[in-house]
Amino acid sequence: MALYENVFIARQDVPATQVETLTQQYVDLVTGLGGTVSKKEYWGLRSLTFRIKKNRKGHYTLLNIDAPSAAVKELERTMSINEDIIRYLTVRVDALEEAPSAVMLRSSEKSDRPGGDRGDRWGDRPPRRERPRFGEEGGIVPAVVGEEE
Repeated sequence: MALYENVFIARQDVPATQVETLTQQYVDLVTGLGGTVSKKEYWGLRSLTFRIKKNRKGHYTLLNIDAPSAAVKELERTMSINEDIIRYLTVRVDALEEAPSAVMLRSSEKSDRPGGDRGDRWGDRPPRRERPRFGEEGGIVPAVVGEEE
């Protein structure tokens, strides 16, 4: 059997629980046709690069599959029929990664930063130095035109 990675995007107005149900249906379909799913990752609701079928966001899910090609063809056929699936992509790979994917690692790195994605903007900034205002001591005093010293 061959190894595949499948990523599909569900519509933004579908609840996350229904996305989990869809994922389980696809896992059951693959296992029913003689394959196995070694990893399921829900990447969450993410922004799309461009609008797809009037959607700006989508629920992303990754499946690592070890199955015959007939099972993958049937999986793709059922995904193409389903109205809740915007896009899907299946890629044949040489080996499946058991570690968390790069998307999951990146999202965990963001949560470790103080201040979320943006970092601590003003925490390390030195206080503004006091400088004399115009006309005060130590500042520039305007000269009056026509006055002699």
